[in-house]
Amino acid sequence: MSSAAYIPDEGPRPGETESVTVRVPAKVNLALSVGPLRSDGYHDLATVFHAVGLFDEVNAAAADTLAVTCEGEGQVEVPLDDTNLAWRAAELLARTVGRSPGVRLHLTKGIPVAGGMAGGSADAAGALVACDALWGTGLSRDDLHVLAAQLGSDVPFALHGGTAMGTGRGEQITPVLARGEFHWVFAFAHDGLSTPAVFHELDRLREAAGEEATAPGVEDELLRALRAGDSTLLGAALRNDLTRPATSLRPDLRATLQAGREAGALGTLLSGSGPTCAFLAADAVAAATVAAALEAAPSVRAVRRALGPAAGAHLL
Repeated sequence: MSSAAYIPDEGPRPGETESVTVRVPAKVNLALSVGPLRSDGYHDLATVFHAVGLFDEVNAAAADTLAVTCEGEGQVEVPLDDTNLAWRAAELLARTVGRSPGVRLHLTKGIPVAGGMAGGSADAAGALVACDALWGTGLSRDDLHVLAAQLGSDVPFALHGGTAMGTGRGEQITPVLARGEFHWVFAFAHDGLSTPAVFHELDRLREAAGEEATAPGVEDELLRALRAGDSTLLGAALRNDLTRPATSLRPDLRATLQAGREAGALGTLLSGSGPTCAFLAADAVAAATVAAALEAAPSVRAVRRALGPAAGAHLL
């Protein structure tokens, strides 16, 4: 695993502190290829995850009962009960090691909610790492990966960070070589978008057009661009099968993508199932130009710049 991987035994141990904080990154899918609908209701995916420098922080503090609090980006939309993935992560870890799930989890959010950047999955990964450290459970990276995969398709990658291929539902992770840094601009939409709704719309559009979904795959051009650290080649190779259904549900996203292209972005795509739009820029100056143009777009609520790849969930 690359230097961006989570190292489970770093940081404070129980007895040294009664709280720990974990930082965990957002992700963008550089490629997202969606296969046919499976009998279990999921789709096989082939994707290239790329962690970027937008972060949530998860603070875990000793407590008698389990509780979740939240501040920051989209806080009013974050559930604070057992429907929250961080809550479920703490419960799962506690059940696995046979202890009480007593912990107070405080989420400080910088990743948009329901934005296609895996903010909820990031919080779940952060909770696993934080509770492992706080409780001294000492689980290995592989152990945590198994638990992460039970929580959601994007949770394992949030543990590892960097750049990686994801297969199956996205939970099977293989590191991908990526040289250098890439400059990103992200445009947050005014409202979120349901991931299941986007997948349902993809199936509807395919059926209406008589399209036969093929086995998912990642094109060699994208992997070559990453190995070379070539932003221009990478921009040309970006692909997301969910862009069409997401823009069908939310036509305003087309205006956002067009604004970024006109401002000189090397490549544009929807982040995951959206509605956050991602723009690859040549350098910091070009990223500032793209960001300025997007800030003036009426379809955009907020703009953030970030570098990728970023480290996975890690103790501060």
